[in-house]
Amino acid sequence: MICVSLGRTRHSAFLECHKQLAEQKAELVELRVDWLRKRPDIGVLLKDRPTPVVVTCRRKEDKGLWAGDEAQRQAVLREAIIGGAEYVDLEIDIARSIPRYGKTKRIVSYHNFDETPIELYDIYHKIVQCDPDIVKIVTMANAPSDNVRILEMLRAADVPTVAFCMGEFGTISRVLCGKMGAPFTYAGFSSEREMAPGQLTYAEMRNLYRYNKITKDTKVFGVIGDPIAHSMSPLLHNTAFRKTGTDAVYLPLRISPDFLEETLSEFDTLDISGYSVTIPHKEDVLDFVNTPDLQVDLIGAANTLFKRNGEWQATNTDFDAIAETITHAISPDGTKKLELSGKRVLILGAGGVARAAVAAMQQFQAVVVVTNRSKDRARTLAQELDCLAIDWANRGAEMCDILINCTSVGMHPKVDESPYEQHWLREGMLVFDTVYTPENTLLLKHARMRGCATATGLEMFVRQAAKQFNLFTGKEAPVDYMMETLRRYLSAAR
Repeated sequence: MICVSLGRTRHSAFLECHKQLAEQKAELVELRVDWLRKRPDIGVLLKDRPTPVVVTCRRKEDKGLWAGDEAQRQAVLREAIIGGAEYVDLEIDIARSIPRYGKTKRIVSYHNFDETPIELYDIYHKIVQCDPDIVKIVTMANAPSDNVRILEMLRAADVPTVAFCMGEFGTISRVLCGKMGAPFTYAGFSSEREMAPGQLTYAEMRNLYRYNKITKDTKVFGVIGDPIAHSMSPLLHNTAFRKTGTDAVYLPLRISPDFLEETLSEFDTLDISGYSVTIPHKEDVLDFVNTPDLQVDLIGAANTLFKRNGEWQATNTDFDAIAETITHAISPDGTKKLELSGKRVLILGAGGVARAAVAAMQQFQAVVVVTNRSKDRARTLAQELDCLAIDWANRGAEMCDILINCTSVGMHPKVDESPYEQHWLREGMLVFDTVYTPENTLLLKHARMRGCATATGLEMFVRQAAKQFNLFTGKEAPVDYMMETLRRYLSAAR
């Protein structure tokens, strides 16, 4: 179950939004009455309420907005209990001063907006001594491992407990707490009114992560990177899981490069079955795996980790996705074979995607040239993969048949930039931009104006995700549906 936190400054707005949530099939709504400008009229808020409620009134010291004194605040909470609210939220330090009455259930809570303390079990046991129906422990995650500790505590709890972490690092625990036994989690009414750092919206929790469908048997996958909030991978994979009826959830997992291997080892306790890997981990992640495949050995970078027979294996689905995207650009109906022998390919960039592009093009006996703003990185890549390298300043003078942009130049929000000048392009070239936000980058717009064939990063992104989906689930991915979903999302986000 998802408890939707609702905070409004007027009683009429509370009532209207509560009604909207009921129409959206919300099962439990938290009324954050500390948001009200006037003293809360609990009777008005509880009368004819369309869903069960949690009444919460937070002090400023607990990041709430209550402007009155403490005696008045506790009087409001007592009114909610006498009025028959289904739940009332009582902080641990006041829980004993507000007695149980009627059928109202007591949520006794602890919040820490600075850290996830070591003594989680001690805090849990202190709350248990306060006659709770539900224990609530919410802390700030300063590292991914904080999620592991709080979820392990939750899994061991013998009193109904809601426990998760706040902040960008905390997303995984907000979604997985139900899998570990929490009676519900919390979500926001909308992204404009965030009740706590890193809080997901009700729509995200319900539709993207399908929280109410998650059980102890649900498989968990995720994408690791830093930063990771912008990733479209959760949308693609969770869409594919829903379309194919797969009991799985896919999460964004921000992991610092300094703690990559340590964090992945800790995540093993959460039974995560597979990872997509993005910047900056594509090379360093190889230290964690048991068995890299031939493509990974060739490229020196992985974008996918998956388990086989209890061991972590690595592959790089960018490799095949790049070849397939270029093939489709040359022959949309699939009647032509990709013939690149002797063709000259210029690759912009020297990161993980560039490595995959070099290796993919070399498999078709193309002559590959790389360039990067960092001369040393380009030369290192050229030496490792046995291709040519040129200075970034000379890229416009390089005559090529295929241009592949593997840099982030042109990515949102800097959509007015291009890594390659328009007058360098010539008719007959194939221009492939691996940037997918936006799909139609300035580079691709210029290429079409110059009569070039084009291939988009969105196509490649979906194809590499589809191959990951197959490795994760053993099922064929709904590629067209994934493509349509991503295009629709990006169009709506403009």
